[in-house]
Amino acid sequence: MQRHRTLLRHGALLGICAGMLLPFYWVLKTALTNENIYAYPPRLLPTSPHLFNFVDVWYSIPFPRYLLNSLIVSALVVAGNIGFNAMAGYALTKSFPAKRAVLLLFLSCMLIPFQATIIPAYLITAKLGLLNSYLGLALPLLSTIVSIFVFKAAFEAVPASLVDAARIDGLSEGRIIFRVLMPLSKAALATNVVLSFIWSWNAFLWPLIITREPAMQTLPLGLARFLSYLEDTTGALYAFAVMVLAPSIFVFLMAQKEFIRGLTSGATKG
Repeated sequence: MQRHRTLLRHGALLGICAGMLLPFYWVLKTALTNENIYAYPPRLLPTSPHLFNFVDVWYSIPFPRYLLNSLIVSALVVAGNIGFNAMAGYALTKSFPAKRAVLLLFLSCMLIPFQATIIPAYLITAKLGLLNSYLGLALPLLSTIVSIFVFKAAFEAVPASLVDAARIDGLSEGRIIFRVLMPLSKAALATNVVLSFIWSWNAFLWPLIITREPAMQTLPLGLARFLSYLEDTTGALYAFAVMVLAPSIFVFLMAQKEFIRGLTSGATKG
């Protein structure tokens, strides 16, 4: 009886997974076949697949340049999140005056959408002379409050005696963070990498505002330019979507287990 329940449970989970993955499969199939998505009855298996749409995407716009820009910006964002969020998370594990007020301020700031702060963010970036630059594109996402709390939860799980021993050995606070706490917080590190990469990779509004030259545009902006070049864009558009989604999916799959552990570390006691 227990075996039948297990098989039934696994069968239901497989059905749910298949239903969730079906749209992704349909996008890939359409990109490879250029079939009419409104054809009836729909074909489940692709017929005569080809790579023409991917070639069109690569050569119709400066796709390699947009890809390079997105990679550079995402690398800056990931590096900034690892450094700044780790230091902020470590600071929040300490006792200091008005700590509760600081935590409430951070939580309150999470309720404010980025669109409400985009004008001051633009003015600050302009005053710093970072418009139309890689650092300017990465600036608003160099630190995120959600990821700070992820590091805070991970660092609080490390025994205080270990930190005290490192301090007695003469390590500075910075070396304690990056030499002691970070190697013991791989789940939090993976969570920061995945979240910051995906957020920066998919950013559209901020790059649209601060870029002045096509050579500095990222992939989401390249999509708008690509759509203006081609009329029949169904298959090519899906090919573009596949090429843009592939790096994000790859990064997530590489750190999937640690990512899930990082998000749930604050809800469990280990």
